[in-house]
Amino acid sequence: MDAAPPYQTDFNAEELRSRRTRLAHAIGEPAVAVVPGLGELASMGLFRQSNEFYYLTGLEVPRAYLTVEGGSGRSVLYLTHREPDRERSEGSAMSVEDADLLRNLVGVDEVKPADALTLDLAVRTYRPPRPRVFVPMAPAEGAAQSRIEMTAAAARALSDPWDGGQGREKHLVSELQRRFPELALEDLTPHLDRMRLVKSAREQELLRVAGRLTADAAAEAMRSTAPGVNEYELAAVALLKFLLSGARGEGYRAIVATGTNAWHGHYFRLASQLQDGELVLYDYAPDFRYYTSDIGRMWPVNGTFTKAQRALYGYIVEYHQTLLRLIKPGAFSKDILDAAAEEMRPVLERTTFVEPHHARAARTALDFRGHLSHPVGMAVHDVGEYRAGKLEPGMVISVDPMFWIPEERLYIRCEDTVLVTDDGIEVLTAGAPLGPDATEQMMRETGILQSLRG
Repeated sequence: MDAAPPYQTDFNAEELRSRRTRLAHAIGEPAVAVVPGLGELASMGLFRQSNEFYYLTGLEVPRAYLTVEGGSGRSVLYLTHREPDRERSEGSAMSVEDADLLRNLVGVDEVKPADALTLDLAVRTYRPPRPRVFVPMAPAEGAAQSRIEMTAAAARALSDPWDGGQGREKHLVSELQRRFPELALEDLTPHLDRMRLVKSAREQELLRVAGRLTADAAAEAMRSTAPGVNEYELAAVALLKFLLSGARGEGYRAIVATGTNAWHGHYFRLASQLQDGELVLYDYAPDFRYYTSDIGRMWPVNGTFTKAQRALYGYIVEYHQTLLRLIKPGAFSKDILDAAAEEMRPVLERTTFVEPHHARAARTALDFRGHLSHPVGMAVHDVGEYRAGKLEPGMVISVDPMFWIPEERLYIRCEDTVLVTDDGIEVLTAGAPLGPDATEQMMRETGILQSLRG
């Protein structure tokens, strides 16, 4: 007897069904949500489902679709048929032939062939009242992708007259409009974004693991740092830590930026060699069962902060710790930022900076409004908007104070991923050294890289 095709074990049918029910209530009646999964990979890489389709189904097969009835929550999965020749080469995968199994695992009401979706939608055009059709209109996040970067890339593609690519989501919208002009289309994305902003208890467990792996890898990168090491080598030892701990790979491209490379906050080329006397900016996290984390640390290449580096980084670490202390459920992010700036004014005055322009740059941090940066979850720059309302238990955000020193093309920051709890916060990436003293102590230990080199 053949073994059952692989299926995730992190979310049971009850939780997945609950998500779809919430979505059904959000869109109301008469309405139907049509959610596409990702298409085929055009490579030998490992298929990773889009975040929103996985969030609703836990299913990792290409060319799948889901419909959810507004109000009732009745759900139908549409899948391709089994491909025996392909399965002999790659192993079994879920297909429409696994309908009975999928109804139990995913908690859907029905499983149909993918080509039945057209007929099911066509029938709705003749049944009054005609439903509104909700489809995601934002780019779907896949491996190491976040909405903000994908939206920018899509805009650039549209501005290129020779590109022609419109993306799977945009193509679905176009085809629905062409085939069923009688049905009114609306954007499902805002509803899914609001749902994903507050994490369930099981999501929080996965984010804890992702945060721990993120912190462990950062600590290993510190230990492996020395003059002459390449940026890509620190990324490599961190990725090794991720993989050895069960992560699928990286949640985003590693930021390991030495010297003035750190001026570019999202520098990703990993092309420079670490030089004595410089600082390293590090920011890297895994893709652990569809959840990631975020971290930011800086440390000296030679293992010892100079007086100037210690003042600059120590100041932003204290800013960071002030923000962490002020975050709590029920608070508004703008009030936290205002309160932190007031508390940091005397800290700024008593800090002895080596250069006058260092003090001027540090002062700009008091007015910067991006220190509470973005949600974190299935994507590092996760979806949902928390700034307009009160913080709620279950929200996971990046705390990321920073400032720039243009005279030296330096960028100073530190970052942690924080879960808002019922009575405060839990710092998910707290396992990595933060302050200058703890960082220097960690760097005195022997790293993987040095052990491998003998």
